[in-house]
Parts: sequence; structure tokens; C-alpha cells
Amino acid sequence: MNISLQDLIRRRKSVRTFSGEPLRAEDRRKLEAFLQTVENPFGVPIEFRTLDAKENGLSSPVILGANSYVAAKVSRVPQFEIAYGYNFETFCLFAKSLGVGTVMLAATINRSAFEKAMEVQENEVMPVASPVGYPAEKQSVREKLMRKGIKADERLHFETLFFENSFAESLDPERAGIFRDALEMTRLAPSAGNKQPWRAVVCGDKVHFYEKKAKAMQNDPLGDIQKVDVGIALSHFDLTLQATGITGRFAVEDPGLETDSQTEYIVTCEVKR
Repeated sequence: MNISLQDLIRRRKSVRTFSGEPLRAEDRRKLEAFLQTVENPFGVPIEFRTLDAKENGLSSPVILGANSYVAAKVSRVPQFEIAYGYNFETFCLFAKSLGVGTVMLAATINRSAFEKAMEVQENEVMPVASPVGYPAEKQSVREKLMRKGIKADERLHFETLFFENSFAESLDPERAGIFRDALEMTRLAPSAGNKQPWRAVVCGDKVHFYEKKAKAMQNDPLGDIQKVDVGIALSHFDLTLQATGITGRFAVEDPGLETDSQTEYIVTCEVKR
């Protein structure tokens, strides 16, 4: 599938209904090779594995027709959640380029079987796993209802998510400059329950990213799943910048902007013009 990154992002949908056809040998080889090389700008190692569902007793009540899964584990180090989300979404986009469907699952897997197959150690976590396979021609009724329930195809407006210089001034897309496309791709990122917890403030050559916390999503023993979502969005942002020849430097440099109690600073991206 020879399409641009932005087209991949726009076309990528979570897949829960698969054809039942095993991964073709060439696609499996490409996926596994990619998983050995995928990196993130936060320097956090993420270990991926491709798992046979039957051999490892893996299942999910929301998945039909999947024979294989991809899972990943990470140590609880600083920024592990955003690094994890960044890498997993990068993988999902690559899978889409091969015509392979994915969906990140957290609560709806038999977690003990997955963690056993991944050999998760005491200081490690496995926030999500994804089936990998070829999408069925039609979605199941359950999948259609799930997508409708979370309004999966809807996203918040650009001006709701992104700001200029402070949270007091919404950012008009026409004023976003070199960040416009990258922020639009950030806006389209998937998230748990479609909560879209990322926020960003553009200040000159810097973009400060924040997490808008939802109370119902907090206190998870696997870590902050919404930080994983922010990492997913950051992969869209960074990969889009790279695709247009722009390199961003990520660092924790809290600008001290005034926020509400539910908004937490995460990381800053600075570009050189």
C-alpha cells in the first residue's frame, strides 16, 4: 500500500472483526522486522512480541477471527507511558501500510494469559495488546455498536485541543504555521474511549503538550493509560513533522503556563527553522 503518512493516519481505523486468514509469511516477516527497529524520541526501550493466539491461550471478547496478537512490555521508567503509546501507534500505522488491521486493547483481554506469554516481570507493565490480521469484509454487530457508543469516528475541533501562547487563546489552524499539518494529524489520533486527552500550546518554535485527565481513567495499576494516548498523539505529531523534513527535539521543559487542576504538563517539542 503506497500511500502517504497523512493518508495512513486518516484511513487507519481500529479493527475488531477479522477474516480469519493467517498472516501471510511476507507480511509477518515485515511486521516482525519493523518491531525490532521501532524507536521513540524519549529513549525508552519497548519490547514487542508477536504471539500465536491458540498456542498461548490468548483471547478477547470483542475480537472475532484473529489468529495472532502483538503485545509489548516496558519497564516503569520516566515517560514510559508516552514512549509506549508512541511506539505502539507507529507499529499500527506500519501494519496499516501492509493492509493489516490492529486495535489497541487494554481492559478487554485475558490479561493473565498475555502477561504470561510476554513474561512480564515485577517492574514491567504491558498496557495494551493488539490482534493482527486482515479485516473482514463486514464489521460484526458488536463492533458497530461499540464504535457508535464511543463516537469513534468523531474528533474534537482543532480550536478545542490546541492553543496559542496560553490556554486562554485557542489556536486557529491558519495561525498554526509549520505545525498545522502535524497538529491536525495529532487531532485525528485514536484514544481509549475516544477521550482525546491531549492538549497543546504553541509558543513560537515550541509546542508544549499536556494531558487533560478524565477522572474515570485514573488510578490504573498499568500506569496512566491516558499518557499512553498522549504518546499515540505525539507519534502522529512527530512522524508528520519528519515526513515534511522538520526535526523536533523533545524535552521536559515545563513553561509554567497556567492550567486547571485536571491538566498536566507532559513534554515540549522544539523545532529549528
